[in-house]
This record gives sequence, structure tokens and C-alpha cells, in this order.
Amino acid sequence: MPGPYLDFYEMPDPHPTNPDDSAAYSSSQERTVLFVANSRVLTSCVSRCAWLQCLRHPILTPRMWPNSPDGFESWVHPGMRVDRDAALFFAFRGERFISLQDAEPPRPLTRDEARWLRGEAEIYLGDLEGHACFAVEVSSDSVPGYAEHGLLSLLGRMEPRLFYLAGRAFQLIEWQRNHAYCGKCGQATVDHEKDRARVCPGCGHSAYPRLSPSIIVLVWRGEEMLLARNAAWPDGFFSTLAGFVEPGESIEQTVHREVDEEVALKVTNLRYLGSQSWPFPNSLMLGFQAEYLAGEIHCQEGEIAEAHWYRFDQPPSIPPDWAISRWLIDAFIERCRNGAQRDADV
Repeated sequence: MPGPYLDFYEMPDPHPTNPDDSAAYSSSQERTVLFVANSRVLTSCVSRCAWLQCLRHPILTPRMWPNSPDGFESWVHPGMRVDRDAALFFAFRGERFISLQDAEPPRPLTRDEARWLRGEAEIYLGDLEGHACFAVEVSSDSVPGYAEHGLLSLLGRMEPRLFYLAGRAFQLIEWQRNHAYCGKCGQATVDHEKDRARVCPGCGHSAYPRLSPSIIVLVWRGEEMLLARNAAWPDGFFSTLAGFVEPGESIEQTVHREVDEEVALKVTNLRYLGSQSWPFPNSLMLGFQAEYLAGEIHCQEGEIAEAHWYRFDQPPSIPPDWAISRWLIDAFIERCRNGAQRDADV
């Protein structure tokens, strides 16, 4: 599936069995490790001992399935309940998130912190534990004291619920900008009275925020998992298969079609594990595991450069902990390890 991914992710040990055990690493084994997203170095280390500290870097801390309420309530209109002095402002200039220059990790702005920015459009998002949340499209030029970040670079750095709110804000800003005028008759649109929608007062056409569902699937065979390298990725970096849902398909049918198209395999026993909002620009990733049924690997030309079977305890370089692809991989590895442990205990 096309889209922004980690450009390069190299690990001295692709899946350390116990990252908290310093005895598992040798300080004499020197190696430079770079983590790069959107051509920006996120962190690096030069030895296996330093690797332990890299694992504890905010960008690399685990971000597992966001399947519980996070304290955010979605509202369309603010009404009388909004205290703007306690509000949070998710400000964007174009595709870049704006935070205070010295804020690490980056975070949304308070009303006082945002006062020097000129907003072109403002969208009420809802309430986060008593804090009203707004998306703001900034029209002013760069102002000293603020930093701008690509949205993807925030994944793993920001508190998860703030990142997903930033993604929500970005998507709604894009949606409102792209539907300022009716796509049928060209008349200026207005906000719907109740729903999150833009309505044409002339012809009555309604435009709702766009969401593009896609599947991402780990195919497994016994104690092996299928991992592939996209044609656009560097050598040595592998992940799961993924693709967008087509009109008229069920999610399950998409899994079967994408696996068949990309690697020419048949699968069975589909199992849904969870999802991840992927605002690049407006996708929802639905995560599956599927058991291999039949076929030999034949990579889709121009899409998949290579694909191989890997034992659960011998993975190649794989995505970091904040990606749903990694969650699928880790869930399979954990299942195999538990099975191997049960066999050893018998």
C-alpha cells in the first residue's frame, strides 16, 4: 500500500529477547544505528550498550493497540460548555504541526501560547478531560518561538492520545478546506446543524469527512511469518502486507485479494486483532493475522521487491513499536514463544 513509512530502521538485534538485560549485549560490538523518518534522524547509537538507551527513547517506546477509551469526547459544536482559557489548540500551517520551540515532546498550544498565530480557520473537535480541543489552520508566516513538525515525525514522540487528536485535527482541516464549495453546483457550503458535515444551501448536497479503510495483515505458517519489502523501501527492511479496501468489498475479501495480488498466496483462518488511525492523509488501518493455505511466493511487479518466510525468533529489520505492523508481528512472536514455552514445560 502506498504511503509514508519509516525510511530506514536498522537494529543490532532485530528482536532483543530481553532489552532490560545489559548482559545480553557486548559493549565492544560497535555499530551505528540510525532511525530516520521523512529524511530526519530521530535518534542513533554507536554500540550495543547504547542500544539499551535507544530502546527507552520516547520515539521507540511501545504503542500497543489503542482499544480503550482515552478520555476524549467528540463534539461537533461547542455550545456553552467551552472554557477557551483551558482549551488546547492543535495548530497546523499546511501539513506541519505547530508547537512551542522548546516543547519536547511536542504538544498542542494553550490559548495564551497561540495568541501570536493568526488563524484562518478553526474547528471544534470536542473535549479531552475538561479541555476543549480546537483544530486551527494558521495563515501567518513563521513566528519566532514556535517549531513546526511533520505529522509522521510526531508518531511515538507525542503522548498517543494527543497524536491521534493531532491527526484528527489535520484531517478535519484538510476536509473543510477541500469542501468549502459544493462539488455538485459550486456554491459555498456551510456547517451542518448537527453532524460533522458541510452542506450546500443551494442543492442540499452534503460532504462528510473522508476516511479510507485499509487492511494490514501478517500471514503465518507454523512458526514462520511472511514479511515483504516494498519496492520503494531500502534493502533489508521488511513489514507486513497492506492495501486499501475497494468499493463493494468486505474487509475479509480485501485481505484475500491483497495477499493474492502482492505475493500470490491463498490464506485461511482470518483473525482480526485491532486497528490504528493512520492520518497520512486519512486512512484507518485494520489489522489481521491470516494462516497460509496454499501457493508459492510470486511478488507483484513494481509493488513488492521481495518476500520471505521468517521464523518467529529470527526476524529481519522490522517496523518500530508505534506501528500496527509491528503490533501484528509482536503478537505472533509472543504466541509462538508461549507455545514453545508450554512445550518445554511438558
